[in-house]
Amino acid sequence: MSLLEGLNSKQKEAVLCTEGPLLILAGAGSGKTRALTHRIAYLIKEKGVDPWRILAITFTNKAAREMRERVDLLVGEGAEDIWVSTFHSACVRILRNDIEKLGYNRYFTIYDTDDQKALIKECLKELNYNEKNFPVSGVLGEISRQKDELINPAEYEKRNQGDYRGEKYAKIYKLYQKKLESNNALDFDDIILKTVELFKFHPDVLEYYQNKFQYILVDEYQDTNTAQYKLVSLLAAAHNNICVVGDDDQSIYGWRGANIRNILDFEKDFKNARVVKLEQNYRSTKVILEAANSVIKNNYGRKQKNLWTENEQGDLIELKCCMDEHDEAEYVVREIDKQAKEGRAYKDFAVLYRTNAQSRVLEEHLVRYSIPYRLFGSIRFYERKEIKDILAYLRVILNPNDDLSLKRIINVPKRGIGATTISKVEEFAAANHMNLYEVIRDRETVSMFGRAAAKLKEFADLIGTLQAEAVQSKSICELMEELLIRTGYLKELEDENTEEARDRIQNIREFVSKAADYDKNAEEISLAGFLEEVALVADIDNYNEGDNAVVLMTLHSAKGLEFPFVFITGLEEGLFPSYMSIQSGREDSIEEERRLYYVGITRAKKKLYLTYANARSFRGERVYYRVSRFIEELPKELIKQEEVKKSSDSLPEMRVKNAIWQQHKAYEAALKKEIPAPQNISLDFKEGDLVKHFKFGIGTVEKISHAGADYEVTVTFPKYGQKKLMAGLANLKAVH
Repeated sequence: MSLLEGLNSKQKEAVLCTEGPLLILAGAGSGKTRALTHRIAYLIKEKGVDPWRILAITFTNKAAREMRERVDLLVGEGAEDIWVSTFHSACVRILRNDIEKLGYNRYFTIYDTDDQKALIKECLKELNYNEKNFPVSGVLGEISRQKDELINPAEYEKRNQGDYRGEKYAKIYKLYQKKLESNNALDFDDIILKTVELFKFHPDVLEYYQNKFQYILVDEYQDTNTAQYKLVSLLAAAHNNICVVGDDDQSIYGWRGANIRNILDFEKDFKNARVVKLEQNYRSTKVILEAANSVIKNNYGRKQKNLWTENEQGDLIELKCCMDEHDEAEYVVREIDKQAKEGRAYKDFAVLYRTNAQSRVLEEHLVRYSIPYRLFGSIRFYERKEIKDILAYLRVILNPNDDLSLKRIINVPKRGIGATTISKVEEFAAANHMNLYEVIRDRETVSMFGRAAAKLKEFADLIGTLQAEAVQSKSICELMEELLIRTGYLKELEDENTEEARDRIQNIREFVSKAADYDKNAEEISLAGFLEEVALVADIDNYNEGDNAVVLMTLHSAKGLEFPFVFITGLEEGLFPSYMSIQSGREDSIEEERRLYYVGITRAKKKLYLTYANARSFRGERVYYRVSRFIEELPKELIKQEEVKKSSDSLPEMRVKNAIWQQHKAYEAALKKEIPAPQNISLDFKEGDLVKHFKFGIGTVEKISHAGADYEVTVTFPKYGQKKLMAGLANLKAVH
């Protein structure tokens, strides 16, 4: 069978264009994975390229698995030598070989968000900074943004000289990075950053990988940040055979560092680049695609493309105006129940929303109707306490320098080592430039800690025994079972004999099963490999298309998935598009929200439902909304709208409509900056002071200027950047 058989003309063009830079602009549902995998197979079977000279990178483990399975089928023998992985997995593989050149041990730990927060708290305590003035999440966000832009602590410190608050952030960043290094740990952003640093400071390593990878393919290129762009550019510099696949219309991760300019400027960055557009959609009906095209054309910062399909015309889009979130959830669940009774599977339905908070009412109604569902975006399996405890043991076994993990388990289960003892060990370790495990395993040193010495020695011996077991064990599953027995962790839960304890035991058993799956499927079994796989797994990687349950998830989580029936809920101004995107006053923020809407629309294969509510509960109050501008961008001939349901509460419908009209008259005036400013405004803060905003948190006042009867206040918030706010309207409060 020819590798070109079954491909359309544009997909064939993408496969045959093997040399030089290539941008494949792939619209939603246009068969990009098919084009990408056939291109890899063509390089090997027709061009004679060695499999190990090809690197294919994507963003999620789910996408990487799918690509790997398809490539294996097309290529057959030798396919295992192709590097098909996520950005982070590829970089970890590189770092495991050469990170010693940067002063780390190859058995480094990868810290998740909880670990990072714990480390930031340590830094704030050590620097004597108040968490109220330096919120942990805000600090982490700032550090992450710097790493995405390849700005290290020294460069950040230099850029913020003379900036009071910036200098404090620089001290936190510097100490945080120092602690990571002393723990022989990397955070998620470091994985890319340290690989780029390795290439930058050790040209011989870069040259090796440049020569190795003659052809580089990058999926979802619109989601790359500056660090990922730099990584790919460095690797491709020798052969210039770089093929990127993406869709600027699906660039929805600007809030976490993705730079849409990477795909928009590809032809500028890589000279003589060719562009192939995949515009034929194989997923959705004509109605759904026409709706998607009508919406996205309102964006200016995009490359022109127009999706089309040979699929059926399909049903009109169902638009439902609801009285409130309960009415909305009732409508969604009743419609699913009705379709299920007609023979539809529950797994055919996805309910999408802008924020996780919207899922609660939907869940309540699904439970009421006894409809099975799966919720994505709640507490991840690996974030549960018992799983994090077992992981901490495994981390310390592999990397005893990991003080953060060691402190987590030194008294879990309880073994009589209290907080005072741990503090004393920490102080001694810091004074003598040692890590905690070095202190407690040294017979002479540990005797200094009095009555606690025996307990500390017993714990150190336990870790030593488990390290020996790790060397001898043939599987991670065996090691984990031995760990659970020797630590007494499982016995403590069994003795507790409560419902919560039984749930935790069940989670641990599930974790042991996951270890058994790893043992079965891993090319080479290693504790480092298992911990790496766990650290880099995403919530959506656990999505199983075979589970017969309704899917609840945010629009961001839905990217890359497809469902026969899709509900997009909460289409109101201030919710979707979000309040922050409107408040920012920046058109690119609204455009990203519109791209998110476009992603939601194009998840639907057969039918799309859109809902909005006149009112929702917010902090215990009833708040009235106006319909989203995104609804108004749809052609009327594509929509079938249900009649508005009469209000179920005591407020007459006319008063509801009047309240909505009054609120949004003021709201629209605020957007146009014509709303009358409050009178007699007095400020209790000045430039340089800290103020609190109900949405953005605590920020620093940069500038205050008179604006009619109000003041325009420019404030820099750690997480959200600089905002211009009207003092009276924003209700800014000084933080003393």
